[in-house]
Amino acid sequence: MTGTQDSQFSPFTKRDAIQSVLLAILFVYLFLIGIECMGKGLKGLNLGKELFNYFGPDANPFLGLFVGILATTLMQSSSATTALIVAMVGSHTISVSAAIPMVMGANIGTTVTNTIAALAHVARPIEFKRAFTAATCHDFFNFMAVLVLLPVELITRALWGHGALERIAYELADLTGGMPGTKEKGIVKQSIKWGYNQVTEAMDSIGLEGKTMKIVLIVVGLVIMFAALLGVIRSMRRLVVSRMEKYVNRFVGAGGLLAMIVGMVLTVFVQSSSITTSILVPLAGAGMLTARQIYPVTLGANIGTTVTALLAAFAVSGSGAFLARQVAFVHVLFNITGILLLFVPVWWRWTPVKLAERMAAYAVERRRWAVVYVFGVFYVLPGLIFLITHLFD
Repeated sequence: MTGTQDSQFSPFTKRDAIQSVLLAILFVYLFLIGIECMGKGLKGLNLGKELFNYFGPDANPFLGLFVGILATTLMQSSSATTALIVAMVGSHTISVSAAIPMVMGANIGTTVTNTIAALAHVARPIEFKRAFTAATCHDFFNFMAVLVLLPVELITRALWGHGALERIAYELADLTGGMPGTKEKGIVKQSIKWGYNQVTEAMDSIGLEGKTMKIVLIVVGLVIMFAALLGVIRSMRRLVVSRMEKYVNRFVGAGGLLAMIVGMVLTVFVQSSSITTSILVPLAGAGMLTARQIYPVTLGANIGTTVTALLAAFAVSGSGAFLARQVAFVHVLFNITGILLLFVPVWWRWTPVKLAERMAAYAVERRRWAVVYVFGVFYVLPGLIFLITHLFD
């Protein structure tokens, strides 16, 4: 390591690193308490029957897909969206089969952040073309994964009663039933229950009860969940991001699998695929990395971001715990299967990158169209479909 590199990273000491990790652990614990509060509140309000009828096994999967896209683009976090979906499934508010398209939609929605980041280069055509290509190859991969796997899921569900991903996830949820963190009397569940009890006791002390208490419990759970996710991101961001360029330069050019592992590990640490991918976009714009080098990193980030839903699932207690784990495993399986189908076969491995290159070339010539694409595909179209569906329901 050169003297320049030493000076760049020396301000962040080992003590700072330990403090960041301990803070992250604390925030993860608070996140799990938030999930428990939200799930209990949803279950206590007895909203399940109405919403389950709307998002039950026979729910329109395309509506679910666009709900997932819109929720993620509005919250700017697929981690928050999937955690919310897991909590709703765990409280029997929506069905597993209805949640699967929502999870797929969340995967699409998370790509909006790095695509917006590419628009920052719009005034410099050469940089913009490189940045927009690097950003939208992630878009195209997730679009293609949904175009392939959603029909497969619907067809297999029609034939066998359960979709392929849903069935495999069921087996994984069953296998993990005895793992640490899943047992109701285990230390993890008991510590989460203790935290939940502290929240409810505080509400009792100010006189909240009945329906009002359940509504406040949902709101408090959401606030804790989002604040905790933000805390994890902020506590780990300096530790990881300050070294990200070094890791990227060292490993990204080494090959697809290693680049995926880098993307996955970085995303697990910062709990945000948007941060991982958005930091790479300016590097592409500056010409330091190519879209083909960045592409596998984004696929690894897709896998890394599933950890949040898994954590949320293991926080769910009671009769919905199994279902929560099942939908969380669907998220993992969707991303891994997408890579197996779309990246492993050499003959169309680079199709998303080629499509991104073509769109970037078009966007450079018509830069307003790039803005229309971002806000039209990720905000306007899902919002209109959701609105129309409600109006004609």
